Amino acid sequence: YSVELTMRGHCYDALVGLAGCDKSLPGLMMVMVRLNVPSVFIYGGSILPGSYKGKDVTIADVFEGVGKHSTGKMTTEDLQELESVACPSGGSCGGQFTANTMACVSEAIGLALPGSAGTPAIYETRDKFAVSSGQAVMNLLEKNIRPRDIVTRKSLENAAVVVAASGGSTNAALHLPAIANEAGIKFTLEDVTKISKKTPYIADLKPGGKYVAKDLYEIGGVPILIKALLEGGFLHEDCITVSGKTIG
Repeated sequence: YSVELTMRGHCYDALVGLAGCDKSLPGLMMVMVRLNVPSVFIYGGSILPGSYKGKDVTIADVFEGVGKHSTGKMTTEDLQELESVACPSGGSCGGQFTANTMACVSEAIGLALPGSAGTPAIYETRDKFAVSSGQAVMNLLEKNIRPRDIVTRKSLENAAVVVAASGGSTNAALHLPAIANEAGIKFTLEDVTKISKKTPYIADLKPGGKYVAKDLYEIGGVPILIKALLEGGFLHEDCITVSGKTIG
């Protein structure tokens, strides 16, 4: 609501929205669709993984460590060591939890520039996306391309496919229908479930798999995932994005 009040109060022509963690991402996408002024979404970026006993770890490993410690399966010293290395930088939680899942959604649904979701928070390479998001929003303003032109039934289906293929957070099944609702589109939990059932799980990401967001970034980020899904015929390739081009 604060974004909406600011936008309406100042009668701004367009919006570049930056979100960092979990629910702030779908919240901002909902605002963009509700306001329906030319908008570009940009993610704050993922944290770097911690390193514990030669393995990449995330905040979830700490939660598990607390559980193991309470049942006597982990020493206090080991838990303290794990806690001290698990979060080595700024950024959102490193696995395919809610923040990174919804960051993938921002690209898949077309509200964020391709490649912008994957770059870790502290990398200087993220800066270019801030600049290009500003350029993109001016282009959208000129061409009068608005969020409801981008967020369609097909693009919501694309987003659900990318969530399923990446082993993303189940919270997406709540957030996608909420975004759809702002666009006046009926897209339900059942729709998300149907898509999940027929989509291959191809990204071996934590918490279900072994890799973190930084690993996906290093092989090309969300566009690599989208490319594989396009080649497999799992996505609608004619959906437009904030780049002004189609996802195809």
